[in-house]
Amino acid sequence: MKYGFSRTVDYTYERAIERVTEELKNEGFGVLTTIDVQETLKKKLGVEFTKYVILGACNPPFAHQALQIEEQIGLLLPCNVIVYEKEGTTVVAAFDPMIMNVILEGGKMEPVAREVKSRLERVLQNL
Repeated sequence: MKYGFSRTVDYTYERAIERVTEELKNEGFGVLTTIDVQETLKKKLGVEFTKYVILGACNPPFAHQALQIEEQIGLLLPCNVIVYEKEGTTVVAAFDPMIMNVILEGGKMEPVAREVKSRLERVLQNL
C-alpha cells in the first residue's frame, strides 16, 4: 500500500527544510514538532545515519474538523512530512491523508482528507 508521496528537490537538505516549512505555512500549516532522526539515533544508539528530519505539520481548522468526525484520529495527527538525504539528493515526502479514509469505516473523513492531501501536494509541487 502506498502511504505517501514524495519529490526529489534541487535544494540542500537544510534549504529544503526551510522551503518546506515556508510552503506549509502558505497552505495554512504550522510545524508543531521537529524530530532530527540523525541526531536522535547518534545520541541514543551511537549510530551514524543520514540527514533525516520528521516535521509534524498541523492545520488547526482541518485538525478540528477531523477530531469532530473521529476523536481518535489524533493517533494519525499531525501530518508528517519528512526531508532526508539519499545518494547525494534531497527528498521531501508527505503522508497521504487519504489513508485515514482507508482506516476509518464509512468514508466520513474523505472530504477533510482530500483537502489536506491537495494542500500537501501543492507544498511539494511548489518546492
